[in-house]
Amino acid sequence: MLALLGDEWSLLLVRESLLGATKFSDFTHLPISNAVLTARLQSLVRDGLLYRQIYQQQPLRAAYLPTAECRQLWTVLISIWQWERTWVHDRSDELPLMRHRTCGQDFAPILICAHCRAPTEALDIDARWGPSGGWPRSVPRATTRKRLRATDNDQPGMFPQTMAIFGNRWSAAIIGAAFLGTRRFSDFQTRLKAPPTLIAGRLKVFCDIGILQAAAHPKRADWSEYHLTPKGLAFYPVVAFAIHWALTHYRGGEGPALLQTHRPCDHSFGPLLICDQCTQPLAGSSIQVEPRRGEVTGLAADT
Repeated sequence: MLALLGDEWSLLLVRESLLGATKFSDFTHLPISNAVLTARLQSLVRDGLLYRQIYQQQPLRAAYLPTAECRQLWTVLISIWQWERTWVHDRSDELPLMRHRTCGQDFAPILICAHCRAPTEALDIDARWGPSGGWPRSVPRATTRKRLRATDNDQPGMFPQTMAIFGNRWSAAIIGAAFLGTRRFSDFQTRLKAPPTLIAGRLKVFCDIGILQAAAHPKRADWSEYHLTPKGLAFYPVVAFAIHWALTHYRGGEGPALLQTHRPCDHSFGPLLICDQCTQPLAGSSIQVEPRRGEVTGLAADT
C-alpha cells in the first residue's frame, strides 16, 4: 500500500481518475511534466489501479480508466477531503462541496465501527501486528523524492498537508508508526531502519504543520517524545481506510498484517462512513461533487 499510495503524484492521479479524468489531456492541468505523467499512468496500469482502453486507432489514442480496486479508494479520498477542510485553513484554493444524493444535503463523513455502528476515533482502536505484519515487512524498501514542503500550499489542485503526511513512502511509514505508539526519535529510527536525517526532517515537517508535538520525556529531560496532536489524531480515518484497502487487496498468506480491535465493543474493527445528516452509510455512487467551476460530477466509485 505504501509503495502504491505513498507517492504524491500517484495519489493525485487516482483522485483525478475517480473524479472522471480518462484522457491524457484530462490530467495535464496538474503541475507535472508530460514525461512524468506518462510514466505514472503506465505505472498505475502496471499496478492494477488503472486500465488502458484504446478509443482511437489513427492516431492511436487511449483512455485510462479506474479498475474496481482503484474505485474502492474513494473512502480514502473522502476522508482526506474532510480532514483538509476541517484542519487546513491556509489553502490557496477552495475544496469542492460534496452532496449526499440519498438525503440531498451537504454532508460531513463520520467514521463508525462496522460492527457496533458507534462513532470511532483513533484512541478507540487497539492495534497490533498480525501474522504477516511487523516492522521489517511494513516499511518502504525505497524512497521517493519529496517535492512538497509544509508551506507548499499554493500548488493547484493539491491537498498540500495531506501530501506532506501521506504523499511520500517514508512520511506515511512514520505517521503509521506514530499511530502504533512510537514516540521517541530513537524508536522511529530503530523500528523503521531509516537514516537519522530522514527521520529528523519528516518529524520537523510534522511538527511544523501541527500533527505532531515535541514534548520532554517524563523521565529523561534530555530526551524528546513526539505525540500526535488533535489534528494528527483526526487524520486517523485516512489511515484506517488505507489500511482496510491494503488488507483487502494485499492479504499475506499467513494472515493479516495488522489486527485492529474497537475497544468499546471489543470486536475486530472494520471502518465504515456514514452521512452526518441522515446517518445512512455512504457509497461512492451516492456522493455528488460540486467543484468551484460549476461542473457537477460524482465519484467513479464502487458502492
